[in-house]
Amino acid sequence: MNNAMEFRSGQEASNDHRVLVFGRLLGAANRLEYLLGRDLEQEIGITHSIFELLLLAARAGDEGLPVRAIAEARVLTSGGATRLVQRATALGLVDQEGSISDARVQLIRLTDHGESVLLRASTRHAENIEKYMLNLLTPMEAKVFGTALKKISKNAAQQLPSMP
Repeated sequence: MNNAMEFRSGQEASNDHRVLVFGRLLGAANRLEYLLGRDLEQEIGITHSIFELLLLAARAGDEGLPVRAIAEARVLTSGGATRLVQRATALGLVDQEGSISDARVQLIRLTDHGESVLLRASTRHAENIEKYMLNLLTPMEAKVFGTALKKISKNAAQQLPSMP
């Protein structure tokens, strides 16, 4: 079937290899999000969203990260990103400070406590990634999978509209 053809039945559409591949990707991501997120909450005491925020703040380093960048990276509205940052701030994991160059911009940085929690959470998270994903693949499959996901993720990020 080429891209210009229309499906003739629901069964044909639901069994299309492209639809199945995306469904498997989404299903795997949702299941892994549940398993790994639940473990972070039970063992470390943070949600997966907070963990992702800590990773973003760590990557930004001492420069800090604008809330808008968090919204774009996590595909959140600016209000959603602000609420996420407020939760992390209340837990003492990040600090907020106005930008020197633009007082309207709040920069987010890890606190020492946030760094400590991030290190514990990252160790646990990496172990679970090995357990639930990478141990199922050969080293070559893992490399190809990682490369393909990076390419797909980068393309999807470029196609996204700016978040409100």
